[in-house]
Amino acid sequence: MLDCGSHSVPLVIVEGFLSSAGAVVWGNFEQHSNFACQSNGERDRRTIFASVGPVSSLHDRACELFYSLKGGTVDYGQKHSEENGHARFGRKYETGLYPEWSRERPLHFFGHSMGGPTIIKLQWLLATGFFGKEYSPDMILSVNTVSSPFRGTQLVYSLGEDTRNAPAVRPFSLGNVLAKGVHVAAYLAPVLPRIFDLHADARGLSFRKASLSSFVRQLAKSEWAESRDAAPYDATFEAADEREAMREGAVHPNTYYRSYSASLTDADAQASSATWLSRLFVWPMHAASAVIASFDFSTLRPIPAFIETVAAARRASKMGADVNTAEDGVIDVATGGDYLSAALRANDGVVPLFSQWHPFECRSTRCKHFSHSDNILEGFETKHYNHSPPEAGVWNVHHLSSTHHFSVVPFWLGTQSQKAFWLDLGHWLRAIDTARRTR
Repeated sequence: MLDCGSHSVPLVIVEGFLSSAGAVVWGNFEQHSNFACQSNGERDRRTIFASVGPVSSLHDRACELFYSLKGGTVDYGQKHSEENGHARFGRKYETGLYPEWSRERPLHFFGHSMGGPTIIKLQWLLATGFFGKEYSPDMILSVNTVSSPFRGTQLVYSLGEDTRNAPAVRPFSLGNVLAKGVHVAAYLAPVLPRIFDLHADARGLSFRKASLSSFVRQLAKSEWAESRDAAPYDATFEAADEREAMREGAVHPNTYYRSYSASLTDADAQASSATWLSRLFVWPMHAASAVIASFDFSTLRPIPAFIETVAAARRASKMGADVNTAEDGVIDVATGGDYLSAALRANDGVVPLFSQWHPFECRSTRCKHFSHSDNILEGFETKHYNHSPPEAGVWNVHHLSSTHHFSVVPFWLGTQSQKAFWLDLGHWLRAIDTARRTR
């Protein structure tokens, strides 16, 4: 067997909001993700689970991700920590998960949900020299995501984020209740299992650092949850517009990009072929999907940038203009306005379809959208995986139909869709490794 250590680049998995269980729930996916390596006489690709704050902001999560891999004490930056009222330094990693990480020894990254924007934030921090000039965005060989809210999600408003005054949270909302639960977990952190680790070291919220009276005050009104330095605000459309205004999420010429965009269709069709365990996820996801689909965008202030995109596409389609001039790269689109409007409503139960594609409008980035009829989750037993040489610096967007936010990850149920997904991703990563060796 060939030594895959010298050929296959390791894969780092970054989990999403409220998710930090790691391999405990992700299960036996490596049997399928490594099929491409195994069938070519190579050893298995190494998988690295990097733990980051499950409710922290993208900035804090990206910093924690960097130091968990390289090792050292987490440094959130002096300016950032002063602006957001927490300590500059967090926990110390005596030994990084991959201390040799460098431009010469890059890594593949895979993010589910908020894990995707976290990886994008990490690459932006690397590109802007936040960690030092010796580090490069080329340290990230590929960005692979599924169900990631690059441009925000209306669900965060439905759960409690104020539509006109974010990051304020509406009293008695589900988001408000969740914030109280987070503070209870943070206060009891020293005695709770690692699965409840919030990475809130720099905030001093545990009973070892915070008084009982300050804990009670945080329960009444959370300074963390109702700040711009928390995951809920980063999932708003306003925060996404702010990131794009700074060109955060611009593609890099030596990085390969791939997103899997999920959307639900008929509930009965999915439930009929599902196991009893997977059905437990289906109906709540459809209920949340209906809430997202019925969201009133007119309540949002400031008005999100994508609203003008939809209006322009509608005008163009009604005038008979070429749709691709409005949304460059989008295929199988008959009328841009109708398609984009539907993409605002279509969702996976958590994230609208358009937000899962990639950062920025299609006309402001480089992207290739594959036909919805090319479903990677179907017919995988007989499918011939023959990825053409991948192109760096371009988003490859694949649609997963009849799929909700948790269909393929993180909970391993051994479904055919999960096996097909990891087979496809494994072949894609190997194609990148091959291209890297030959360039």
